[in-house]
Amino acid sequence: MKDRAGRRRARRLAIGTAVVLALAGMNGPWLYRFGTEKYHRYQIDRPEYKAANGKWEIIEFPEEYRQNTIHAALLHTGKVLLVAGSGNDADNFDAKKYDTRIWDPVKGTIKKVPTPKDLFCTGHTQLPNGNLLIAGGTKRYEKLKGDVKKAGGLMIVHNENPDKPITIPAGTKFTGKKNGKTFVSKDAALVPRAKKKFDPKTGKFLGNTPGLYRIYVEAQKEGAKYETGTEDNYRIQGLSGDDANNTYGIAQKLALDKKDFQGIRDAFEFDPVAEKYIKVDPMHEARWYPTLTTLSDGKILSVSGLDEIGQLVPGKNEVFDPKTKKWTYTKEGRQFPTYPALFLMQNGKIFYSGSNAGYGPADKGRDPGVWDLKTNKFTKLPGMSDPDQLETSGTVLLPPAQNEKYMVIGGGGVGESKKSTNRTRLIDLKADDPRFVDGPTLDRGTRYPQASVLPDDSVLVSGGSQDYRGRSDSNILQARLYDAEKNAFGRVADPLVGRNYHSGSILLPDGRVMFFGSDSLYGDKANTKPGKFEQRIEIYTPPYLYRGSRPSLSGGPQTIERGESGTFTSREAASVKKVRLIRPSASTHVTDVDQRSVALDFEASGDKVKVTVPENRNLVQSGWYMLFVTDGEGTPSKAQWVKVP
Repeated sequence: MKDRAGRRRARRLAIGTAVVLALAGMNGPWLYRFGTEKYHRYQIDRPEYKAANGKWEIIEFPEEYRQNTIHAALLHTGKVLLVAGSGNDADNFDAKKYDTRIWDPVKGTIKKVPTPKDLFCTGHTQLPNGNLLIAGGTKRYEKLKGDVKKAGGLMIVHNENPDKPITIPAGTKFTGKKNGKTFVSKDAALVPRAKKKFDPKTGKFLGNTPGLYRIYVEAQKEGAKYETGTEDNYRIQGLSGDDANNTYGIAQKLALDKKDFQGIRDAFEFDPVAEKYIKVDPMHEARWYPTLTTLSDGKILSVSGLDEIGQLVPGKNEVFDPKTKKWTYTKEGRQFPTYPALFLMQNGKIFYSGSNAGYGPADKGRDPGVWDLKTNKFTKLPGMSDPDQLETSGTVLLPPAQNEKYMVIGGGGVGESKKSTNRTRLIDLKADDPRFVDGPTLDRGTRYPQASVLPDDSVLVSGGSQDYRGRSDSNILQARLYDAEKNAFGRVADPLVGRNYHSGSILLPDGRVMFFGSDSLYGDKANTKPGKFEQRIEIYTPPYLYRGSRPSLSGGPQTIERGESGTFTSREAASVKKVRLIRPSASTHVTDVDQRSVALDFEASGDKVKVTVPENRNLVQSGWYMLFVTDGEGTPSKAQWVKVP
C-alpha cells in the first residue's frame, strides 16, 4: 500500500512538473520576471541591504487629492506645501482650476487649499517669520507655431510728455502709419512720463527721453495677411490733442510665430499656521520662472523670468521687504536666464553657479561668477567644464555651509538640446583663487538631477534623465550618496519612479527625503505616445535610519539668537558627534537655493547638549531651521524646529 501511494505521489509530482515546464515554455519571460521581482523584493527588504543602501517607498494619494505638483516647500509645522497651480495643463488653466495641497508626512493627512492665481512656474523662498513668499506665475500658456491664429507680438509705447504719464486701457487699437494694419492691446498700460535731459556741464536743455512701456498686441482678425515684417510707428486710437501727439507705439515684426508663456506680477505669503495664501503687493515686473533669494538684510531678491509679453525680463531685478510687504527695484540690473541658481555668500555677495532651468539667450548671462549687488560688479569664475551644458543642471551648497563649497551636477544644452553631461564640478569660494574643478562623474549625462543635503553631511543625488524631459525613455533610475571628505559617490538603492522635468526633492524633519513630480514629453522610447505627469510621491529612507536606534532630542528653546546658545535634552548626549542647523527647502525646476546645513559648536554633558548659533547673518539667515544631532554612526535624531530671529 505504501509503495503504491508513493508511486501515485511520484506520478502526480511528475505530471505537475511537466505542466510547470510546459507553462514555462509558453510563459517563460513572465515566470522569470515574477521570480526575479519576488527575489528582488526579498533582497532589498533584508536588514543588511537597507543598512547599506536605504529603501524607497511609493506614496499614492487618494484620487481626489492627486495633482501635478510643480513646487514643494517644507513648512515649519512639519507639513509639506505642494503647489500645482494649473499643473502644466492648459485645460486647467482655461478652467481657472488651480491646485495646492498640504500633506502631513507623519499623519498621512492631505488638505486642499484654495489657490488664488495660477502659481504654475512661480518663485518661492522661506521668510524670517516662517511664511513662504511666492511671487510670479502664469498669465498665458505658450502657443506653438501653427496654433497661433492672430499675428501679434511686442509693442513699445512711447510717451514724450515730461509732465504726466499716459493711461492706455486694455483693448486700445494701434494702427501702423506705413502698413495700415491695426492691432489691439491685451492689457492696460500706464506709460511713464518722459525724462528731461540736460547738459551736465552747461545745464542746457537737450530734449526729452521718452517714457517706455512694453505691451502685447495682436491683430483684430485671423490670418497671415495681417502679419508685418518690418518696424513701423503706430498711431494710438482714442487719444486726442497733446496726448495723441506725444504718445505712439513702435513695433518690429508682428507675426504668427510661437508665443511663449507670459508671467504675472502677483505675490503672496503662504501662512503655514493658518494654511492659506495672503496677498501682498505685486512685483513691478511680471515674472514666469523667477528665482527668489534671501539677501544679507533679510530682504528677498527677485530675478529673471518671462514677463507679461513672454520675453525675458531685461535685467530689471527687484527686492521685497518682509516688513513693509513692498517691492523696490535694485539700482542697476543684471540679466540671467530663467530660474538661475543664486546663493547668498558669507560676505553678503551673490554666487551664481551657472545652473538655470530654461529661457534666455545662449550667449548672455550664463557665465558663473560672484555678483556684488551694491556695485553691480560681476566677477566671472573660471574652470567650468562643459560650460555650454549648464541648463537643467543642479547646484548644491555642500555641508557644512561654513566651508562655502558648491557642487554643480550634470546639465544639458540650451533649450531642447539632446546634449547632456555626466560631470560634476566643485568650487571652493574661500580659496585665494576660486575656480571650478571636476568632481566624481555620473554614469551618464544627466539633466534635472535632484540633490538633498542630509544631516550626516552626505548629499543624496538622484533621478534626472539623459535627454530633454525624459525623451526616448531616458529617465535615470539611480541614486548616490556624495561623501565630501572622500570626494566620492557611493551607489545606493535605485528609486522606483523616474523623475525629470518639474520634479524635486525635500529633506523631511525625520531625516527621510521626499521626491515629487516629473513631466515627461513622451511615454515610450520611440517618442510616439504622450507622456503622463507623475503624481506619486516617493520617500527615500537613507541607510543611517537602519543602523540601530537613533539619538533622541527634545526640549530646548524654540528661538535662539545669532551668537547665543540653547540647551536640549538627549539621553545619548555623550554619543553626539555633530549638530546641524538645516534650512527647510523650497524646490522647483532643479532649483533650491534655500537649503543649507550649518555646523553648530556644541558641548555635551550628562543628558544635555548645548548648541551655539554662529553670528554671521549671511551664513544663518533669519527664519526657521531644523536642528539635528548625529551620533558616531551617522544616525541623526528627529529634528527640533528652532527659529533664528
